[in-house]
This record gives sequence, structure tokens and C-alpha cells, in this order.
Amino acid sequence: MSTVLGLRLADGREVVLKARPDDDGRAAPCVEAQARLAERGFPCPRPLTPAVAVGSLAVHAEEFRPGGELLPGDSPDVAVRYADVFARLMAGLDGVRVQPPLPNPRWARWDHDDPGLWPSIGFLDDRDQGLVPGYVVETATRARKRLLAADLPCVLGHADFEAQNLRWHDSDVWTVHDWDSLAWQPEAALAGAASGSFAGAGPPTLAAIESSEAFLESYQDIRGRAFSSEEREIAWAGSLWPAAHNARWEALHGDPPVSGDAVRAQAAERLRRANA
Repeated sequence: MSTVLGLRLADGREVVLKARPDDDGRAAPCVEAQARLAERGFPCPRPLTPAVAVGSLAVHAEEFRPGGELLPGDSPDVAVRYADVFARLMAGLDGVRVQPPLPNPRWARWDHDDPGLWPSIGFLDDRDQGLVPGYVVETATRARKRLLAADLPCVLGHADFEAQNLRWHDSDVWTVHDWDSLAWQPEAALAGAASGSFAGAGPPTLAAIESSEAFLESYQDIRGRAFSSEEREIAWAGSLWPAAHNARWEALHGDPPVSGDAVRAQAAERLRRANA
């Protein structure tokens, strides 16, 4: 979704240059929030410039943070490690005041006001929607209805918290990437989405239910605040929306149903916990 270049400058510094379409103006607040997090010591690349317009593109430079390893797996123990990072990330964003980066990323955009169930995404909408399994449509419909019924304040958070976007040194996280994917949604919905997607290191999938549960429990412990009953339900509903989006993508592209199979197996229990 972006063009990313590594550059060695004349003074010897190695930096990263990012350029992406920005007709919705999301880039500037995302880069600003990333800069504030880096200033607070969170392990993410430090922006070296603000996002600037170059034609239809938003472009910025940031520090190069090479190295680190993927942390694979979706066991409850792995989930707790990811929950710790996500809780630190959300705590770091507390008090960061930027223009909300709306609309939210398309895979997280259950809060859209477009007609129909799914947000308007032309290159998906132009395909044969009859290819999308009925259980995916039903899951997305019920999860979205529950999410939209919530009366919770929105906060800034990372909406693409997948293994592929993190690197680790042994037990310590080294860096978190993809700050273009910040969103403005209820904390419980963001944590729920992360609890389902954290294990994604290849084709997107949905973590095991017991691992999402471990993630959410650990997240609340680290944040020092237990979710209300409504927030717990919203977290479980939030865990399903990205998976349903990914299952739709798979069906429309003829890809193996990795998310689709996970949604088929887990939707009933996650919807039950969501009171959806």
C-alpha cells in the first residue's frame, strides 16, 4: 500500500522514505502520533520529517531500525507477550492529541457510513459478491451491529497489530511498524481486533479463542483497568470484523480460505461472547 525505500544519505545516515496515496489526509496525523510515541521511548521508528504532499502522495522520512526477529505462534503464552506490547502502545498514545485519522483503515472500517454491510472499496465491490460465503456475511453483519450499538468513547490506537509488523530481540520487542494503520475507535474494539489478529505473520488469520482470551485478560491487567461488561462484548465483536473482512478478500480473490476457515470454526463462540 506504500512505496518504501531505504536511502543512504551523503552524510552516511541510513533512513527510510515512505510514499503513499493520501487523498483522505490520514498520513499527517499518523506520522505526528508516531513521532510523539517515539519521543516517549516507545520502540518504533522515529519520524525525521512530517508528512508532506508531493502531488497526490504523502511522503515522510523516518529512522532505519534494522534487525529483530518475528515472534511466531498464537499460543496463550505468545498472546500475553503481544498483549504487553499493545498495552504499552495504547498507554503511550494516551494524551496524544492529533486530528483523528479518519476514515479508519479499510479492514477496520466497521464504523463506515457507506450503503450496505461493507465499506466502499471499489476494487472489491466490482467483483462477484456471490463468492463471499453466507457465514462470512452473517458474521460480519452481527459483529458490526454489536459494534455500532456501543456507546463508548473513541481513542487512538493501532489497527493492524499483526506479527508481521513487529520485530523482537529475544523476549523484548525491538520495533513496531505500520503507523499508517492508526485508527480512531473505542479502546475495547481496538484491543479486541488486536487479540484476534496478533499472530498474522503471513496470510491473515484469526488466533485461537483461548489465545484471544489470554490477550484480553493480560491487556486489562497491564492497563490497570478491567473492561466493563459492554467493553468485553465489544472486544469480542471487534475480534471478528477484520477476520470477516479478510475472509471476504480471500473469497473474492480465489485465495485459500485461511481466515474463512477460522471464521467458520470460531464465529459462533465469539458472537456469543459479544452478545451478538
